[in-house]
Amino acid sequence: MTQGPPPADTTTGITGEGSGTPPAPPRVAAVIGGGRMGAGIAQSFATAGSRVVLVESDGGRAAAALASLGESLRRAHDRGHLDEDPEAVAGRLSATTAVAELPAETELVVEAVPEDAALKARLLAAAEAAVGPGAVLASNTSSLSLTELATALRRPDRFLGMHFFNPVPASALVELVTTDATATDVVDAALAWTAALGKADVVVRDSPGFASSRLGVALGLEAIRMVEEGVADADAIDRAMTLGYRHPMGPLRLTDLVGLDVRLAIADHLHATLGPRFAPPRLLREKVARGELGRKSGQGFYGWTGGE
Repeated sequence: MTQGPPPADTTTGITGEGSGTPPAPPRVAAVIGGGRMGAGIAQSFATAGSRVVLVESDGGRAAAALASLGESLRRAHDRGHLDEDPEAVAGRLSATTAVAELPAETELVVEAVPEDAALKARLLAAAEAAVGPGAVLASNTSSLSLTELATALRRPDRFLGMHFFNPVPASALVELVTTDATATDVVDAALAWTAALGKADVVVRDSPGFASSRLGVALGLEAIRMVEEGVADADAIDRAMTLGYRHPMGPLRLTDLVGLDVRLAIADHLHATLGPRFAPPRLLREKVARGELGRKSGQGFYGWTGGE
């Protein structure tokens, strides 16, 4: 396990009603997957005061994730978005390459790996075996069935979706997704932890695409069809939505940030579960086939240099 010096544990768990104090984050949280979303989730919990264990596939990726998080915390501090010493926050972060090494006292595990149901189910089951029976397990999936993922677990009542948004540290929302099996105290814990992160919540029932992805993908796919049909170029469509409808970001720029491959995978899933209105446009498939994946590849509906 790669880690810095252990911090003093000053948190006290979830605050009960009537205590007059704000909700506390989990004392120990784990995040499986150190990509952009996973790292952002880990940073948010560490900033809120949690001790966070990040699980990555190998030592090189684990070290790189911790280094990237340290730099992200320094930038946040320099921009005035982090009051605490970034080194102190980084001291609450550690990394491991084995889910089995998660501390038994872990209160929350958030799975944040790619949208592969079999992979997610396997890692969630491994996490369940490693942590205590009272721990909450959560998936950051943006569209996959939580009910199906729960079939891999012995305690499906301890499981729900915690869908974060990119970039996680700056985003204002966590979409909490419940199944018929999710226990009430698990939802209460997730609500308290979301508040401890300084984020708002929406609670939705497990269904294809939930609320946010279902609506967001529908808008994004229609915008892509408009480009494909020559209605307007990407910049004009995005400006229409940002200036005309006050969206903070246009649907095509957002597609570039999310990743065209990610958007295609979600669209394929929604097409299979909800029908032809979510059929991916030909242009989206062609761009993904050419490797035009958005910001991460340098080209999507826009050209990107250095992330800009």
